[in-house]
Amino acid sequence: MIIRLGYVAIALNLKNVTSSSTVTFATYNKLKSEEERLKKLKSVTFSNIDDLETILKYNIENNIHFYRLTSKLIPLFTHPEVTWEYERYFSKELRRIGDIVKKSSMRIDFHPDQFNVINSVKDKVVDDTIRNLNHAVDLYDLMEYDEGKLVIHVGSSAGGKEESIERFIKNLQRFPKRISSRLIIENDDKIFTAKDVLNLCNKINCPMVLDLHHHKCKNNGEDIVNLLGDIFNTWNNEKLPPKVHFSSPKEGEFDRKHADFIDVNDFATFLNIAKESVNRDFDVMIEAKKKDQALFQLVKDLKKINYPCKFIDSSTIKI
Repeated sequence: MIIRLGYVAIALNLKNVTSSSTVTFATYNKLKSEEERLKKLKSVTFSNIDDLETILKYNIENNIHFYRLTSKLIPLFTHPEVTWEYERYFSKELRRIGDIVKKSSMRIDFHPDQFNVINSVKDKVVDDTIRNLNHAVDLYDLMEYDEGKLVIHVGSSAGGKEESIERFIKNLQRFPKRISSRLIIENDDKIFTAKDVLNLCNKINCPMVLDLHHHKCKNNGEDIVNLLGDIFNTWNNEKLPPKVHFSSPKEGEFDRKHADFIDVNDFATFLNIAKESVNRDFDVMIEAKKKDQALFQLVKDLKKINYPCKFIDSSTIKI
């Protein structure tokens, strides 16, 4: 059983490097001419893509094989009042990013912002979600990266849980295949439990990403031991292995906020559960405030407690 660890967006060990610089719509609007606006958008986008390349090369140098792209890579590219053909100016750069990812066999994905709600009761929100997710798929296409996924929550609970899930299934029919084929659905920490999402994923034939922290905060008494095998089986038709999200609560067992680092004992407990119940390869996205530093600290902590595994490299273990 091989487990690869990944982190989210920002490499804190790289000073003054970020692929998430933004242009607010207010700033964009204050610029006097279309030429100035385009120049600003192009400048920030170039900086983001350049820094993303730096981050990816850092990942490669440090044997990190799993990484979450920022949703802010292209400023204002999903804003309904901003239309600019970023692909016209950056297709070569984005293809280079894709080449770096593919040549290194790195796994990357997006987790679009929470305002993307597939099961919204408002048609405009659903239409906006389709537009936004289409843009994310456009980026994957420009990178020529076929394995990229989009992590989405079930979303709205309007009308109750059952009605919300049925609305998700119904609304999803409006989404083009290029989006629906890339979706993976995640359980949340307030409404839709791991079991709820598992049932949904089986209905729509979609992979599920398990968030362990969310499961602790929101469940109906289900033991993850009894769900993990079925959750991982939703990935049986995928080229990539199952993935899970792992974070530790900032304060108290059920605090929804993420801590700076990962509690190594909780992580070791989950690894033991996975070995006993599924014993198959999977990837872990670490959702901790300290990003890449939390990843490296977790590996150090596993060694410190003498966890029985083989350390393949700085982010990969074999049990």
